[in-house]
This record gives sequence, structure tokens and C-alpha cells, in this order.
Amino acid sequence: MTHISRRDALKTAIAGSAVLATTGLSASVIPESKQAKPPLKGNIRHSVSKWCFGSYPLDEFCVICKNLGIESIELLDPADWPIVKKHGLTVAMAQGAGKGIDQGFNDPRLHDELVESYEKVIPMVAEAGLKNLICFSGRRNGVTDLQGWENCEIGLKRLMPVAEKHNVVLTMELLNTVGHRDYLCSRTYWGAELCKRVGSPNLKLLYDIYHMQIMEGDIINNIKKYHMYFSHIHTGGNPGRAEIDETQELYYPAIMKALVDVGYKGFVGQEFVPKQPDKIASLEKCIRICDV
Repeated sequence: MTHISRRDALKTAIAGSAVLATTGLSASVIPESKQAKPPLKGNIRHSVSKWCFGSYPLDEFCVICKNLGIESIELLDPADWPIVKKHGLTVAMAQGAGKGIDQGFNDPRLHDELVESYEKVIPMVAEAGLKNLICFSGRRNGVTDLQGWENCEIGLKRLMPVAEKHNVVLTMELLNTVGHRDYLCSRTYWGAELCKRVGSPNLKLLYDIYHMQIMEGDIINNIKKYHMYFSHIHTGGNPGRAEIDETQELYYPAIMKALVDVGYKGFVGQEFVPKQPDKIASLEKCIRICDV
């Protein structure tokens, strides 16, 4: 995809207007790919997960995203945060603490190590001017829902004072148990109940639409019911985590409208795996689908 500067774009627009004025051609006969695209509406704050576009150097990807109207590149470690900031973007969901998806707060034996890790990274998130830091429940490991709530509550409550002090939101991701076997925080009601038990505005959920479509469906009703516990949203087409278009079973314009209607102000992160050769064209298409 070729990118032009704002100055070049303005020159092109002026020249194009002159041609139309002298030839009598209308915009309707100009190929769609050559016509200026409308600006994004601003109702949805757009982000994208870098791992889905791993072949692009981060500096180059920042330029691409900024040209598409994307405000954030996410799921990046602390070393990458300054690169994103340099391009005038943010990291809507930071990572860099903890032991990964499988080893989380459900395991009391890991609490000391997890608390130490998060206590180190939370101030770094705040210093970088960021807000959300991802965390995980880990695997169920044979415990009941109740035992899982109790285990996670004990560990996470140890971190709430430092999270509140630095105004950082620990954000637990909801994941499916097909791709992430035995993962505990796999239902929206479970994550919402954990937030209630911890009782702090500095613990919220990453509502991953792709994962929750697999686990429970009823996406719009669950947005309406639980949106107050969401600090971040992820997209993805189901089946296959492909582009969020007519090839899959979810209608994202209606989902995005539901988010707007409930007053959601966080970011929506594209986390689909592009299937067509032009990955950036896929990204732009999906941003436009969500721009309600």
C-alpha cells in the first residue's frame, strides 16, 4: 500500500478538482480506489494487535496504522512502548508482567511471583502514560468456579493498592477453552463476578468477542449486561479468527453500535489473522466495518 503525506494529498485533491472543473467529469466516474475515503467517524477508538501483523517492523507498522486512523498498537512489551509513542500513538493494552496465559492468579503457589512481577511493571505502565495491563486467570487445574474466584480474588487484591495508586487497570482476558485448554476465565459472568469480588475499579475485563462467540455467543446481550466491567474489546472473525466480514458468523456493525449505545469509551482492538495477501487492505477493511 502506498502512503502519501498530508501535503501531497492536498496537492492531489487540488489538482483533481481542477481536472474535474475543466472536463466536466463527476466523482462518480472516478474509480473507487482513486477517490478520497471519508474520515473515520470517531465513535469507536481503534487499536490493533501487533502479533497478527508480525512481519512488519514496528516503526513501519506505526506509520501504516496512523495513516489508517488507528490510535493504538497493542499487546507490546515495555521496550516497544517508546517506539509507538514516538509516532503519536498509544498502547491501549500493555503486556510485560506475569507468566502467560496458562499460569495465572488461579494458582496460589504463583501469587508471590505474580505480585512481584506486576508490582514492578505497573509503575512502568503509568510512567509511560498508559492505562491497561493484561493479566490472566491461568488454567482451571481441577478447581470449581467458586474456588477459582477465591484464588484469583486473594492474589489480585494484593495488587489493587499499587494499581489504584498508579491509576493502572489490570485487565483479565476472557478466552475460549478450545484454543486455550482448561483456561478458567472463559465465561463473561465468571469474569464479572471476579470483578465484583475484588471490588476495585482497577480490575476489569478484556472482552474478546471471538473467544466469547465460541464459548457462549449472545454477544450483544452480554455487552448490554456486563459492559461496565470491560476496559478493552478484541475482535476476530469466527470461525477461524479471520477477517470480520461476510465470511463469518458475526455482524460487527451491530456489535459496534451496541458498544456505542451503552457508552463504552475504551478501545476496540482488531485481533484477527489476515487471510488475503494484502494484510493492510484487510486491516483497513475491518477498521471501516467497525467504524459505526
